[in-house]
Amino acid sequence: MPTPSPRWMWLAAWPVVAVLALSNEPAPLYVLWQDRIGFSAATLTAIYAFYIAGLLGTLTVAGTLSDRFGRKPVLLPGLALGLLASAMFATAHSVPVLLAARLLSGIAVGAFLSAGMAAVSDLADRTQKRTAGLIASSSMVGGAAVGPLLAGLLSELAPGPSVTVFLLQLGLLLTALVVVLRMPLPRRAPGAAPAAPQRWVRIPSAPRANRRQLLLGLAVFAPAIAATGFVLSLGPTLLADLLHTSSRILSGATIFVLFAAATAIQFAARGLRVRTDLLTGAALTVASMAALVLAVRTTSVTALVTSAVLAGLGQGLTQLGALTMLSSNVPAGRLAEANAALTAGGYLLAGALPVAAGALSDVTSLNTATALFGATVAALSLAGATAVLRGRNGTGGGDGAPGGDGPRGVVVRARHVRLPSAVRGSQAEAR
Repeated sequence: MPTPSPRWMWLAAWPVVAVLALSNEPAPLYVLWQDRIGFSAATLTAIYAFYIAGLLGTLTVAGTLSDRFGRKPVLLPGLALGLLASAMFATAHSVPVLLAARLLSGIAVGAFLSAGMAAVSDLADRTQKRTAGLIASSSMVGGAAVGPLLAGLLSELAPGPSVTVFLLQLGLLLTALVVVLRMPLPRRAPGAAPAAPQRWVRIPSAPRANRRQLLLGLAVFAPAIAATGFVLSLGPTLLADLLHTSSRILSGATIFVLFAAATAIQFAARGLRVRTDLLTGAALTVASMAALVLAVRTTSVTALVTSAVLAGLGQGLTQLGALTMLSSNVPAGRLAEANAALTAGGYLLAGALPVAAGALSDVTSLNTATALFGATVAALSLAGATAVLRGRNGTGGGDGAPGGDGPRGVVVRARHVRLPSAVRGSQAEAR
């Protein structure tokens, strides 16, 4: 297959941005739907959990199918479900419709976190792989940032507070469909194994030699994305109930700065060691949880926004470090699957902890639930950082770097390796 024009690498990022915008667009509107329909904080986090369920279910198969059968057979159904989800959100007047729309949006996002981000790398030549990885990663968090900001602004400045943004989203997805249909993609990922019908669907994993690296990445990435998941699911409720503001613009802007911080830190940290990314990201996640508890106890908008920014920085660094660690070691034919395993593991925790916090807040109080959530995530982040520190001296399983400097992925510099080509990193809540 002829090498495609370099412009396709950039064009391929647009569908990722468009679909990831849908991932977080509902977040600022939860308060609006709560007032109109009437449901508790536990129901709100259950709606978010349906998104996570759709995302996780898709990640268990999409990476493998994309590597074996090509990107378009995964991307086109994902776009179709994204269009359907947008239409359902625009006409939602009941909890079951919101649950179904959130589930479908999770499936669509899962398709693009695996096949969509891999397509960006597929359309880059060998000299552009590092740039392609950064474009793919930033398009993920960039789309996740833009969606809630648009939702917050349009819900207060345009007619149809819960309709207009999804009509716009339908237009964005239609333009993404045109791009996907025209992308000159190969039929199968380079180095992928021939299709075996009995193994078409399987739980994503990394090759045995790279599983230690996958676990080290998960140890810090999962708590970081759980922190952002809390902001996405219960952040608007915190603003409305504890901080005495129902501004959907402020809610959307808070989520925007979270993912804008995650995007910016990935560009800023390109020259750092992967181990530094992981440890610094874990420290920022702990700081974010401290700011979150402070925000609830003092009813401070400033502290809540600070918590969101720190959570975004923590997710951005741990995601960059974990994905770079995998991309520097995992064979190309298994990379989409390995990155899907990382993302699925992260979102599993990101779904479970906020849902538990929402249920606990109904039984006790949002103050108590937030404090326990913050303490749990901080403890998990510290445990992950400890694992990374100990992993430096670990051996075996093919992880050892030349010279006995521990796992290769933990000590390489990000600028010396090809950045991740597929995911994946939260995404989203990415939620």
